[in-house]
Amino acid sequence: MSGLLAGVGLALLVVAWILHPLVTGRSAPMHRDDDELTDVQHRKRIALLALRDVEYDHHAGKLDEADYLAMKRKISAEALSALDEEERALSPGSPESLDVEAEIRALRATLREGAVCQECGNPNAAGSRFCGACGAALARARASG
Repeated sequence: MSGLLAGVGLALLVVAWILHPLVTGRSAPMHRDDDELTDVQHRKRIALLALRDVEYDHHAGKLDEADYLAMKRKISAEALSALDEEERALSPGSPESLDVEAEIRALRATLREGAVCQECGNPNAAGSRFCGACGAALARARASG
């Protein structure tokens, strides 16, 4: 009888765990966060970590010279490929670099217009009445003359 109660209790816990995100309204984001790695950045990081591990294993005596050189050559090629792809993505004229340039132009325009929050220093769009970061009221631009 106690085994049956434990099984029912475990089943209820599993159901509650599965339904919790639905009940609380939590959802997975559909956009990439700024601190999230791109596929190329992830490939580069994995290759560089693998290269480090191969170096450690060789120095620890776990790999003989032939295996070490073969693995180092293969992993170095993967890392260089990822580095080249990342560099091409950030080269002038690429969509990523154009996005960055547009963001820099927008930030400079905002700074020129003086819509910077006095509380937190966040730049805000022209005409904003409240700071988009902290919610503080923004000072109105005084008319010159």
